[in-house]
Amino acid sequence: MSKKIPDKKVIVVLPAYNAARTLTRTYDAIPKDWVDDIILIDDASRDSTVEVATDLGLKVFRHLKNLGYGGSQKTCYQEASKLGADIAVMVHPDFQYDPAFIPELISPIVRGECDAVFGSRMLTPGGAMAGGMPRWKFVANKFLTAVENMVLGLHLTEYHSGFRAYGRRVFNTLPLKDNSNDFVFDTEIIVQMKIARMRIREIPISTHYFKEASMIGFWRSVQYGIAIFGVMGKYLLFKIGVLPTAFR
Repeated sequence: MSKKIPDKKVIVVLPAYNAARTLTRTYDAIPKDWVDDIILIDDASRDSTVEVATDLGLKVFRHLKNLGYGGSQKTCYQEASKLGADIAVMVHPDFQYDPAFIPELISPIVRGECDAVFGSRMLTPGGAMAGGMPRWKFVANKFLTAVENMVLGLHLTEYHSGFRAYGRRVFNTLPLKDNSNDFVFDTEIIVQMKIARMRIREIPISTHYFKEASMIGFWRSVQYGIAIFGVMGKYLLFKIGVLPTAFR
């Protein structure tokens, strides 16, 4: 068990695709006395991600075929569960999110106050833009979050952060295999938690947008937005009894 949390096993999961240039920087920023293990899921990278991860001593799980961001997360939580994780912390290995916030991210779960904690770039006014978030992405984030809050009846400041901690109830009981292998996985897991009456907290975080950080482009973001509307539509149809499930 970690030195700071002796009664909980905390595992950091890194869903990686072509992250060789930023992986070491991300790894170095992880507060090692707060975590028990760090695993990396390589989604058929074309660079030296696996070699860098191996040199760092990480447990590496490889996809021979690219499965996508959601597909990587499915493997992340499956392997974390096999290793006996009480808490799984997703950190993007492109250093867009600062792992130094891990203690604040996991503490509410350790105290039993919630099932998941999201790092929000929107909790601090102006924080996302100050960190380099493009204006169009900021506006889209705020708009989609408002729609999702209205549909789901939640009060989150952001649905689209990739810096999250989940308690074992989330990844051991929710049917994550039913979710998309694409970016909309992050929204679908929130819908699943809503249906299961799980509790979500947020903490303010900073973010770093820079050349080496992975970032989906405008048209890919449009596809993502359309997919989110699809998920919200299915949830509404499920809620009124038209569909037997909000997923596949």
